[in-house]
Amino acid sequence: MKNILNILSFVCMFSCGACSDDDKALGGNTDGITVGNVTVPDVTYYSAKLKVEIEGSSTSILKKGFCYSTVPTPDLRDNLLEVQGESTALESELTGLEEQTTYYVRAFATAYSGEPVYSEEASFTTQGSTAADKLADYVAPDYDDDYTNISSWTQRSRWNLANVHDPTVMKAGDGYYYMYQTDASYGNAHAAHGHFHARRSKDLVNWEYMGATMNAAPSWVLEKLNAYREQMGLDPVTQPQYGFWAPVVRNMGNGVYRMYYSIVIDNFIANGRPSVEANKDGSWGERAFIGLMETRDPASNVWEDKGMVVCSSSDKVMDDYWGNNGNYQNAYFYFNAIDPTYIVDTAGTHWLIYGSWHSGIAAVKVNPETGKVDALEGANPPAPWALSGQYTVNNYGKRIASRAPNNRWQGSEGPEIVKRGDYYYLFLAYGALDVEYNTRVVRSENPDGPYKDITGTEVTNGKEAYPVVTHPYKFDNSYGWVGISHCAIFDDGQDNWFYSSQGRLPKDIPGINSSNAVMMGHVRSIRWTMGEKNDAMNDWPVVMPERYGNVPQDLTISEEELIGDWEFMQLDGNHNGQQFTSLTLTLGANHKLTTSTGFWKNMSWTYDASQQVLSLNDGNIRIYLQREVDWEATPRIATVVGAGYYKDSSGNWKTNWMKLSKLRK
Repeated sequence: MKNILNILSFVCMFSCGACSDDDKALGGNTDGITVGNVTVPDVTYYSAKLKVEIEGSSTSILKKGFCYSTVPTPDLRDNLLEVQGESTALESELTGLEEQTTYYVRAFATAYSGEPVYSEEASFTTQGSTAADKLADYVAPDYDDDYTNISSWTQRSRWNLANVHDPTVMKAGDGYYYMYQTDASYGNAHAAHGHFHARRSKDLVNWEYMGATMNAAPSWVLEKLNAYREQMGLDPVTQPQYGFWAPVVRNMGNGVYRMYYSIVIDNFIANGRPSVEANKDGSWGERAFIGLMETRDPASNVWEDKGMVVCSSSDKVMDDYWGNNGNYQNAYFYFNAIDPTYIVDTAGTHWLIYGSWHSGIAAVKVNPETGKVDALEGANPPAPWALSGQYTVNNYGKRIASRAPNNRWQGSEGPEIVKRGDYYYLFLAYGALDVEYNTRVVRSENPDGPYKDITGTEVTNGKEAYPVVTHPYKFDNSYGWVGISHCAIFDDGQDNWFYSSQGRLPKDIPGINSSNAVMMGHVRSIRWTMGEKNDAMNDWPVVMPERYGNVPQDLTISEEELIGDWEFMQLDGNHNGQQFTSLTLTLGANHKLTTSTGFWKNMSWTYDASQQVLSLNDGNIRIYLQREVDWEATPRIATVVGAGYYKDSSGNWKTNWMKLSKLRK
């Protein structure tokens, strides 16, 4: 419950010195307006209620309210809480305050014809909070996942996380998290309004829409494409059909922020015409390009383009671009230049990692100063195809991961690389952007591999990698989500890690036109598995099943809280294009499970509160718990969720997701 501090405990401070130039009207009378003394009847660790009486005609007042600061004598240049309406008896509440902090506050009223009139100054000090206070006062996000009624361009200030696709996220030096994305909008709301749209947040819950980072395709894209086409003996492309895809942004730590972005030319190679059925000529589609932009001020959303970094490359000769008539397994391109990610390794070497479908994921070194690939710079860079049998793909990178051996059309894309502890973690999107779209993770001690999955198997030349990190799912009381992949992985600088991707509503939801086109940005917390150094289960990321809602984590989850009903589901690779659904598990006070499913019935459970780890089946199954939002509850509330991996008796790796559901019953 909120701790209320009695007004008698506050010290009111009254100004007795001379007025500054900005305070000429302090306590004065302008157009007959007089502002009384501020009272502060209630204070908690994060809020304060304020009251004041203003004398004078309300019709003479342009603005009124309170100004406040952590330093004395606040004025209109400081924090403002404007009060609307005609009443001159003002009551309002400051929220979002820092605990155990002294604030100074003055009421103000501004006349139409004069300067602001201020009250005398009052001060108050917020209390310290307990963990129970924070949890009891928690209010879950209330925005609607069905954002179709605010999807238009004119409503973009209300989007929050609406219209998000393939997000990339980084924390900047100004304390904000910045998010950029593939062009996507319900009802084509972004049309003609630029590309790689941006938003920012301080808390990962409330996001401010900032607009496009790029207004049009840079001129170098078409110039490079047509220079390659000229070498191939082809006519120039005159009607480019551009696709703007999947940027990655990084804080370089030296005041520079880099964004690598993808631009696809969606035209056929042979005739150079836009890729529509009427123009189909049996040739492969045109190549894609990865470019670079930089800024020193992400808040400005002004970026300087630096030009091409890599493009789609082939190990075939330049005129061997035919044969896509259903023969996708023999695609012309070896590396597809979209979906970049970026990392600086512990030795200071900079790596660009990229790729989508085709032959897999590539890693290439870049120059730290320029952000470019040195081997591809200069007057005569190596061509992105083989010449006279000369294999040139290695100039464009080294393959580090693939899903299907000997297949140039494989369902893996969207790499994301991060470093934590001893490992580089490579997250991969598996499948098409449909129901099946899911996330896997592999790791290596080196940024260019070899990468291994949780079974210890290398993935360089093809592997159905495990574990499954996220997957389309459906908890009770909801339609659930599909298309949950192509992620961003980032931290807050304090070893708190997060997963972000889009989530799509399923098809054919009643009352929502084209419901599968609704794409909401999802942010989820990550926990890391614990074990001995050489344990296969140690140091793997587990992503929480419910989205992040900034629920206070200060209060340790007790064993008593866990007793009751949970929704439980198992994720694996055998999805058959379906959402996973939940069954009910009941954790009994006798440390036994009850359920209608035989495998789980009467299984034992224990709990380590110090690590917030739930163990099932004599410790063989470990679930890492965290407080999160029950997004399916009405109203939404804080609950407990968990995630973990285990190997079943057949040697198959499964991902367990759990949510405590008793709280909403």
